Amino acid sequence: PSVIKHFDPGVELTVVANPTEAFLAASQQSIDGIYFADSDVPQIIHSVIENALAFDLVPLGIAILDSQNVIKRCNRRLGDWFTGRELIGINFYEALGNPAILNPDDSVLSSDENDLSRTGSMVEVDDRFFRLLIIPLLGAGGKCQTQIVTLIDCTNSVQQRQKLEALHLAGTALADLRPEEIYQMDVTHRVELLKENILFYTKDLLNFDVVEIRLLDEQTNLLVPLLSVGIEAIHSKRPLYALRTDNGVTGFVAATGESYLCADTTQDDLYVDGLIGAKSSLTVPLIYHDQVIGSFNVESPEINAFTESDLHFVESFARDIAVALNTLELLNAQQTNTALRSVEAIYSAVALPIDEILNDTVHAIDSYRGDDEGVIDRLREILRNAREIKQVIQRVGDQFAPEDKFLAGRQGEMRPKIRGKRILVIDADDEVRTSAHNLLERYGCVVETAHEGREAILMIRNSGLTNAYDAIIADIKLPDIGGYDLLMQLKTLVDEPPLILMTGYGYDPGHSIVKARQAGLRTNAVLFKPFRLDQLLETVESTVSATETASS
Repeated sequence: PSVIKHFDPGVELTVVANPTEAFLAASQQSIDGIYFADSDVPQIIHSVIENALAFDLVPLGIAILDSQNVIKRCNRRLGDWFTGRELIGINFYEALGNPAILNPDDSVLSSDENDLSRTGSMVEVDDRFFRLLIIPLLGAGGKCQTQIVTLIDCTNSVQQRQKLEALHLAGTALADLRPEEIYQMDVTHRVELLKENILFYTKDLLNFDVVEIRLLDEQTNLLVPLLSVGIEAIHSKRPLYALRTDNGVTGFVAATGESYLCADTTQDDLYVDGLIGAKSSLTVPLIYHDQVIGSFNVESPEINAFTESDLHFVESFARDIAVALNTLELLNAQQTNTALRSVEAIYSAVALPIDEILNDTVHAIDSYRGDDEGVIDRLREILRNAREIKQVIQRVGDQFAPEDKFLAGRQGEMRPKIRGKRILVIDADDEVRTSAHNLLERYGCVVETAHEGREAILMIRNSGLTNAYDAIIADIKLPDIGGYDLLMQLKTLVDEPPLILMTGYGYDPGHSIVKARQAGLRTNAVLFKPFRLDQLLETVESTVSATETASS
């Protein structure tokens, strides 16, 4: 108590009994400093170093350095990691073979004795990854005389993260087709390309050779084979349904939406034959928008071939597969009629290019403002023509797909409140802007998009209308502006901007949502990603209604 009372009340203190516990605590958690109640610090350090048992039993690599970063002593774990290297009496950095620092920090192992702002860095040594932590111990006059360096082996976690990142990149590439490629392929060719990509990445990144993917038919509950490699033909064609019992692990996973790791097929009553001689299997659901759309299964001739890490990797990859399947519209290809496909092709092919024309034109108008009114008038004519094209597309869509069939077939209900309403979507992500067209235009909305806040402001200024848009949907963090600042700029143009902000759960840079609500953003005008379609529609409906009420 006599020592603790001298610390600021805001300082979080951890009290330990001895230096060994202090060093161990510092290596396991974020600690800004160590205060020794005993003033004889050199004696404390000496006692720890002399206690060889405690020093060598610490399950971390520890080295004692002098002020010049020369290793004076190291524990057994550090020696085991770098067997065959001379460590004692060598500069620490050189002893490790000049490792690559993945997140460089100039203060780490600095030669400046007065530089004590030493934080952790990740270093790579011989394909292994370590977290480097440094505790400088001050001597007389505040000089750094001794340093305790701790290395924590993070190889497994780093490699897992790298593998997950590689899987995610592979997943996003599954259905990454250019518009011209999509038009050159019919549904069958697109399905075959997706199957090839899935199989390639499954073998290349996951090292699995036996793969089966089935898609769920919602009407019959049948799990229809999409991809089967290494599975006996008689088994791959066996009818399986999304049921908890009598339909194997695949049926159970599709029925419950839960992953299933079968360690030993001979001891598991759920398992039914797939790969001849299979001894273990791993099955995960394909889920899109919280709905099970199929199953992803891998098998092995070895018992306990799959680990919890494998389960985590396969679940991650399965999420991307589900997105790719949805993108290519494999799930409803058989039910989609020719007229509906034509309408969707028009929307996907023309909507964003027209938006680019609108975007480029408003930028051009802004650059010519005050110079040549004739040019500006012609540019505004381009805006009108571009918007007329969008209206023509919508009328053509109505002719090809009658409302009752078009809407009921895809969403099950009509949304008269938002039909014909003008919606502006602001997001730097092409996929978000594309999805806005695909989703909202199906309900009769007139959708325009912008990449950033400034571009959106120009779109509003050059709309030719008092209330340019019935709803404005924007990402909370655009490339050039935040959600709150966007709201304040919109207020200079519209008294009550119909703004809806999109953000991830727990992500609110600078408390933008809080400030925006204080500035007038409606309480229910926030969409937390990932949001369901019905949440988007309900929020847009609410905003449109509020806009109409304010106008009246």
